[in-house]
Amino acid sequence: MNLKDAIIALYNAKPDKYSSADRKLLETFIEALDRGEIRACEKTDSGWQVNQWVKMGILIGFRMGALTEYLWSEKKSFFDKDTLPEKVFQLKDQVRIVPGGTSIRKGSYIAKGVTIMPPAFVNIGAYVDSGTLIDSHALVGSCAQIGKNVHLSAGAMIGGVLEPVEARPVVIEDDAFIGGNAGIYQGIIVQQRAVIAAGTIITASTLIYDAVQGEFLQRDSGGSFTIPERAVVVPGSRPLKDTAFQLYCPIIIKYRDAKTDESVKREEDLHIFD
Repeated sequence: MNLKDAIIALYNAKPDKYSSADRKLLETFIEALDRGEIRACEKTDSGWQVNQWVKMGILIGFRMGALTEYLWSEKKSFFDKDTLPEKVFQLKDQVRIVPGGTSIRKGSYIAKGVTIMPPAFVNIGAYVDSGTLIDSHALVGSCAQIGKNVHLSAGAMIGGVLEPVEARPVVIEDDAFIGGNAGIYQGIIVQQRAVIAAGTIITASTLIYDAVQGEFLQRDSGGSFTIPERAVVVPGSRPLKDTAFQLYCPIIIKYRDAKTDESVKREEDLHIFD
């Protein structure tokens, strides 16, 4: 039985107790995740495709694990599932992790050339491609897919989507810029070179207005929204019918141009000597 079929069978079985063979299967699965050989979601000719069996495997890890103590230092411990240890890096991985409280779970893929500023958290199932910067206090949630040369600014929240297994995780494509304290949740896709301004919150239930096209974005086949390539999104509002109140509404204010590129470059240049 191949890895995929074995994981699906174990997920559906839901045994009261797990055998040593079950634990070995989970270890093999997490190692494959860790190396980026399997992904919770990947791009195909028809768009981003959820690999439900991969999310099943991650859930097995939570079911199977027992609470255990991990030593953080001589004077400090943390407590988590014994199936979900921290990821261990070596110099050959060529990942820059600045000291100061960052935690990365094993079973997340971090490519060469990624920089992680402290403190940050990357959860199991996440995929972070080369050249990306994860700035201080940023979160990359479970199964989130982060492309090449993405800038996640300080305090940016990329939400995790583990359950239900058929639900698409958040996807941030290559060369996108996510501003400080922005939040991207519930299966949103941010396409290549899009810019999400500081403080912008985008969810599957948040209507998004494209001021360039003069229309609201329509939900995609995944039941969430896709932020178009090169879109520049800022916080905004729209009138609440028959009241004097306003509802929050992100707005595509323009599409990326030379002026936007210069602004993004200035922000990225601030981190050259971090």
